[in-house]
Amino acid sequence: AVAAAMRLGAVLSALRPALPLLLGLSLGCSLSLLRASWSHGAAEERCLAPGPPALPAHGAPPEAAEGRPVPGHEEFRPRIVPYYRDPNKPYKKVLRTRYIQTELGFHERLFVAVLTSKATLNTLAVAVNKTVAHHFPRLLYFTGLRSAKVPHGMVLVAHGDERPIWLMYETMNYIHQHFGSDYDWFYIMQDDTYAQAEQVKALVTHLSINQDVYLGRAEEFIGGDEQARYCHGGFGYLLSRSLLLKLHPHLDSCRNEILSVRPDEWLGRCIIDFLGITCVSQLQGQHYHTYELAKNTEPEKEEEEEFQAALAVHPVSDMTLMYRLHKQFSRIQLDRVYQEIQDLQMQIRNLTALTPAGEAGVTWPVGINAPFLPKSRFEVISWDYFTEQHLFSCPDGSPKCELSGASKADVSEIIESAVEQLNHLYQPLLRFSKRQLLNGYRRFDPTRGMEYTLDLLLEAATQKGHSHVLAKRVSLVRPLSKVEIIPMPYVTEATRVQLVLPLTVQDLDFVANFLDMFAMNTLDTHDNALLTLLFIYHPYDAQRVGQVDVFAGVKAMVGELEKRYTEVKIPWISVKTEVPSQVKLMDIVSKKHPVDTLFFLASVWTEINMEFLNRCRMNTISNWQVFFPVHFQEFNPALVYRGEQTASSNTDFLRDGHFDRHSFAEACFYNSDYMTARTKLAADILDRDEVLESMEVFDVFLHYSGLHLFRAVEPGLVQKYTLRSCNPRLSEELYHRCVLSNLEGLASRSHLAMALFEQEQANST
Repeated sequence: AVAAAMRLGAVLSALRPALPLLLGLSLGCSLSLLRASWSHGAAEERCLAPGPPALPAHGAPPEAAEGRPVPGHEEFRPRIVPYYRDPNKPYKKVLRTRYIQTELGFHERLFVAVLTSKATLNTLAVAVNKTVAHHFPRLLYFTGLRSAKVPHGMVLVAHGDERPIWLMYETMNYIHQHFGSDYDWFYIMQDDTYAQAEQVKALVTHLSINQDVYLGRAEEFIGGDEQARYCHGGFGYLLSRSLLLKLHPHLDSCRNEILSVRPDEWLGRCIIDFLGITCVSQLQGQHYHTYELAKNTEPEKEEEEEFQAALAVHPVSDMTLMYRLHKQFSRIQLDRVYQEIQDLQMQIRNLTALTPAGEAGVTWPVGINAPFLPKSRFEVISWDYFTEQHLFSCPDGSPKCELSGASKADVSEIIESAVEQLNHLYQPLLRFSKRQLLNGYRRFDPTRGMEYTLDLLLEAATQKGHSHVLAKRVSLVRPLSKVEIIPMPYVTEATRVQLVLPLTVQDLDFVANFLDMFAMNTLDTHDNALLTLLFIYHPYDAQRVGQVDVFAGVKAMVGELEKRYTEVKIPWISVKTEVPSQVKLMDIVSKKHPVDTLFFLASVWTEINMEFLNRCRMNTISNWQVFFPVHFQEFNPALVYRGEQTASSNTDFLRDGHFDRHSFAEACFYNSDYMTARTKLAADILDRDEVLESMEVFDVFLHYSGLHLFRAVEPGLVQKYTLRSCNPRLSEELYHRCVLSNLEGLASRSHLAMALFEQEQANST
């Protein structure tokens, strides 16, 4: 009995951990069986009950209960439409739209039209253009002048008739014809109106585009219906796209039947008579606030809430008042933004205190990303040291250079901001003034922005007039602002690329490899690319060209290529010079090609491939951008591999080398852009052609064009190692750059250190 009891106790102790599971399973099975019996019984009663069939729950129609689709609800069910093409009909290629938003039917949000006149075109219209035009996505000026002279930076549409009603009629027609299908909202204003652009843009984001909207400052018609209102043109008004589309068929009738002196009254009467829509100042919970300026108003002294909330202010009598209004509203908007930032920072502090990290989790500045934490010593972001006069981390690699340009302005602004913040914290007890910047450090953190650490020598003055000199360290951050997508003109990969290859006597050993790569990657693939060779003869070789042509071998190779590819012609140009200036050579080539030619200025060590040529086409935009790629330069294989492994043993990865930032030999640009910049250069240097010897094509675009210069590393442009010959007749800067390119192209520091170590080991033994 004792043994049986012990065995029973052992079994119970073994089953004890599983008892909750067994009890749960038993309880669940029991409840499910009980529920099934209830459901079965209810179903039987419903089937046996007399009377009409019961409706499904929630009033759903019987078809829905039986699983059949309900009329009017088919669009909510996904359907697979099989592709079928009639074999009897000819196949027609589907043409896709240029932009995906066009194919999807997207519209731009806001179009702005400004009505101006002969008297105000060069005054108030210019003031509007300088203050708010750049805040709107699209803004056009409309006038009744014929052949009016357009001020710089403005897009003007001249109708040729200065009658106000006719100008309004032609403007509405023009907007419908050219922009009616592209925009959702149309804002009409006069040039004596100041509009808060950001507020207007925010207003349209809160309005539904599916309604007919006629929104502005509602005014009564003189002697008209008390219920009808028109929108006062002086304060601007907003029209929806749907209203514009409905109004357009009636514009001719309005012009012939409605008599009015004011164009805004005429338009309001037209909308009311034919569409039955009156002007409103409030719609969908949004208010169109306006403010009427009195004579001799001082915008800086306007503190009324009505003024600060206004979307439009009228009338603006002169340009100076327009600028003063813009300054005042910008200050009001800036104060609002600063207050919002402070409120958000306070909320962040309060919420962070409730997190597990507590107050220690608050980053500085509050709301800005924490500093980047490197995971290894290779990811450490270095600090650049500077003073008020010098920078000790120079772009050209020199240890010390003068602080100038944007860097000097940056340092001056950050010091001024530091002193201003100190005074804001300690006033009125102390007043600080800067004596000297002792030390300055800055670094760019890609996660948050530019960081500064300043050691300032300050003079602190008390309220009683006592002063004391002290040193104080401050830290500042210039955070990254909101990222903007810059609109770029549309380009394609179908553009023909004209390669230009300058050749000297020193390049003859590398021409064969260049032509082989060109034939394999462009001619065999039928890429839309052509090649022009530029033979640069030394004067001595040019005199003996009849007896011995140094480029005879290259010309023979070209002949073989033209025989192999009968449809290809490779022209060459012969030039005699002692100093092969890149700009002078490009001048010769430019004159022999059309203005719309896309040039790729190559070097003999370049390995041409389709991938890079496509990037050349996409990154070069006529009258907008030029492309200067940074090629990948292989290191000297004798130093890198030292007989262990050859550079050509594996070409699946980027071979040992570096991106040569000292070389500007490769460039992609349009001939028209080069000719424009070259014309400005010629006017600057007059007849001093020797200046061209110290310049490259990059310098021409940098100093004499307003284009974007896109300088980026290009892994698809690889050059094998070679020791280049640097022409001492070039300028000192170009010669120094060539020497640096050769030296840095030898090997990396680790490879050089290993080579020196092995050499010392060999010498010691």
